[in-house]
Amino acid sequence: MDWPHDPDGEQGSEGRRQYGHAVLAKKINEEEDFPLSAADYVEQYGDHPIRIDYETVVSVEEIFGGVEKEEFGDFVEFHQELGRAMRENGYWFYEGAEQFVDGSA
Repeated sequence: MDWPHDPDGEQGSEGRRQYGHAVLAKKINEEEDFPLSAADYVEQYGDHPIRIDYETVVSVEEIFGGVEKEEFGDFVEFHQELGRAMRENGYWFYEGAEQFVDGSA
């Protein structure tokens, strides 16, 4: 796929190689962007690349395909829903992530 910018370049990861959730969150201004519509986020960033792991890059739109909420009230709600959608759809590569979700850590 031709991306609008390099997923490992300045626009994709702020000069460092950042992955998944961190890249999605960096596109938001916590004080100004909430409540945030999922449709508006995808309209603005849908074709942007998100690096999932060292060899996998998908679009924001692909990740949001698993998002159930239409609107996020705050940054925490955004993080929780994106984390859930990413885990359920195989876009979460962190080993042991399940321990943090079910409280067994």
